[in-house]
This record gives sequence, structure tokens and C-alpha cells, in this order.
Amino acid sequence: MFDISTFISHALSGFVILFAIIDITGAVPVVVSMLERGQTYKPLIVVIASLAFYIAFFYLGQAILKFLGVDFTSFAIAGALVLLAMAMEMIFDITIFKDTNHTGDATFVPLVFPLIAGPGSITTILAFKTQFSNAEILAAVLLNLLVVYLVLKNVYLVQKFLGKAGVYALRKFFGIILLATSSKMLIENLSKIIAQVSGAGE
Repeated sequence: MFDISTFISHALSGFVILFAIIDITGAVPVVVSMLERGQTYKPLIVVIASLAFYIAFFYLGQAILKFLGVDFTSFAIAGALVLLAMAMEMIFDITIFKDTNHTGDATFVPLVFPLIAGPGSITTILAFKTQFSNAEILAAVLLNLLVVYLVLKNVYLVQKFLGKAGVYALRKFFGIILLATSSKMLIENLSKIIAQVSGAGE
């Protein structure tokens, strides 16, 4: 039976986690810097391409994992470790994942990939399958892409409104949220594997 309160709660939880990973507000200075260097992008195309990217990996990801012989629990643990590394970056201002600079049109690279639909967010929506329904995950993705569109469409206004201190504070806050989420995901899925191993050994 469909429970609207559970759906909203799970969709919002997914939204907050994914928002922390995409970190579009934290990327505002990067986007402004690209524009000042003469790079361009189309916000609507960025969102559509990112959505297509997410949907492709969301539905094909399971087939790929099955082909590789990897179950979702193990994948969720790997995803939790990636989120843990990203949380460390946000909280302690360190660089774990390398990034590269590009010139010209920035719509697909680096905006769609790796900033919005990057390894962290893709891993997360696949790992979400162990916690949320497909509809809840899709709602979380759509809500995030709506925020992404609004930020990219009004990037200078957002930069002025948040300021450097605001962007820094948000990054730290969502870093802590991400740390808590990755820890919970890691513990839950490790417990499942331990239970499976214990059950097989009996």
C-alpha cells in the first residue's frame, strides 16, 4: 500500500544526500570562474543531459553489476566508501579526487560530468536501491536537478546571495551530513554481509 508520508520522507532524505554530493552551491565559484574565462553552458541542456545520464546508469547499472558478478550490498559498501572520501574533502578541505580544467563549451564537460552526474552521485543513486523505492529515488533526482537548473540559471545572483562565507558554511554542513550518511550506509550493509556469512556458516 502506498504511503505518501513515507514517500515524501524518503524522497527528501534522498534529495538531501544527493544535494550534498552534487554540491551545486559549492560549485558556484567554479562555474563563475568558467564563465569569466569565456566558457559557456546551457542550463536546460545540462539538466536534460544529467537526467539522461542518471536514468541510463540507474537502469543499466543493475545489468552491469550482474554481469560483473557484484551484488547491490557489496556495491553499496563501495558507494559508502566513496561518499566517506567526499565527506572528508568537504570537511577537511583536502583533495582526494582529481579534477581537470577544460576550455570552450562547458555544458557536458565538466558540468554534466563530473560535477553533476559524476562518479559520486551515480554510485549513490545505485546504492539508494538498497534503501529507497525507484519512485523515491527518481523524485530525489528530479528535485536536485531543479535546484541545479535554478542555480546555473542565476549563478551570479546565487554567488552574491550566499557569499564566500555562505558557500563555505554550506559545504561544511553538508560534509557532516554526508559523513553521517556514509557511515550509516556502511554499517547497515556490512551488517547484512556479516549476517549472510554467519547464516552460511551455520
